[in-house]
Amino acid sequence: MKEIILLKEGEIALKGLNKRNFEEAFIKNLRHRLKPLGKFIYTRSQSMIYCEPADDSIDMDEAVSRASKVFGAAAICRAMITEKDFEVICRDVLEYCGEELSCARTFKVQAKRSDKRFPMRSPEICAELGGRILDKFPRLEVDVKNPDVTVNVEIRDTNAYIHTGNREAAGGIPVGTSGKAMLLLSGGIDSPVAGYMMAKRGIDISAIHYVSPPYTSDRARLKVERLCEKIAPWCGDTTFYCVPFTEIQEALRDNCPEELFTIIMRRLMMEIAQRICEKNDITALITGESVGQVASQTMGAIVCTDNACRMPVFRPVIGMDKTEIIAIARKIDTFDISIEPYEDCCTVFTPKHPKTRPTLEEVTQAQNSFDFEPLIQKAVEETEVKHFRIG
Repeated sequence: MKEIILLKEGEIALKGLNKRNFEEAFIKNLRHRLKPLGKFIYTRSQSMIYCEPADDSIDMDEAVSRASKVFGAAAICRAMITEKDFEVICRDVLEYCGEELSCARTFKVQAKRSDKRFPMRSPEICAELGGRILDKFPRLEVDVKNPDVTVNVEIRDTNAYIHTGNREAAGGIPVGTSGKAMLLLSGGIDSPVAGYMMAKRGIDISAIHYVSPPYTSDRARLKVERLCEKIAPWCGDTTFYCVPFTEIQEALRDNCPEELFTIIMRRLMMEIAQRICEKNDITALITGESVGQVASQTMGAIVCTDNACRMPVFRPVIGMDKTEIIAIARKIDTFDISIEPYEDCCTVFTPKHPKTRPTLEEVTQAQNSFDFEPLIQKAVEETEVKHFRIG
């Protein structure tokens, strides 16, 4: 029995003259994700990517799991390759789908005849194959609306394929087709979700995190590194920048009005992130801000933060409520790590009464009352870099 992974294009299929470039990027990412499992042969035809294992010993369950997280395909299935001969198809359906059919009460057959040279039309395939299945499993009943098992037969250019249904794939467009951006990754729920959402739009993600020992613990940093590991299967290989932030926060505490502390801190974070971006050909920032969620995410505060930015800031969760964000966090398996009780630097020296409607004039005046430039330069120079690669 020879199996294959079929990945059906979604948005890529609509790309017109650029379609080939997106397909090549998708296959490149797919090859990178599956390389640790063994060798695969990749082909494409009729808005379908075929991923065929070159070795029968390859773990197909793991291969399907990894492939389903590569942005670019709308649906994925594990299928059996068979000949374009109806008698052979019937034999292989009973073998390949037999276990599922034997445990089911209802079924239906779906056929897709992309190769119009095949002598039988799709309705004929469904009717004849359905009859063979009923002969083999007489207790089964046909249910075309809500069957327990759907037997799919696809007649394509070179072969026929048998499977019992598609599952949802990652969707989006391939990572690396939309440029590079830096994710400000805290230890919370929102920022990993923001990184995932922008990677889904083809952006190659790096991540930056700020630590303030001894006010923040090593466990807080390790928590964020584990979040990087969790998003890497979706976002691809991720470069992680860890910025020492203690001296800057102490200077803020000693020299700036307490009610503006959080906004000025975020402005300084943006400045450091931008300088690291400029060194690494990264052209945008990503944050997990959602309007009104905390004091630093009011409209006025966001305006003051953006004023410190020389590059675009993407905020993909800006209009989402917490339940929507949590649903995605659970999907990408970051939620349980995010709620671990290890504080990041954003909770250090938190003002008792943060200003929710700051003006740009008062924020810049307060920030300019102290020369942060030497501390910013030092933080950039002492930033540690770590790479999270897909194993």
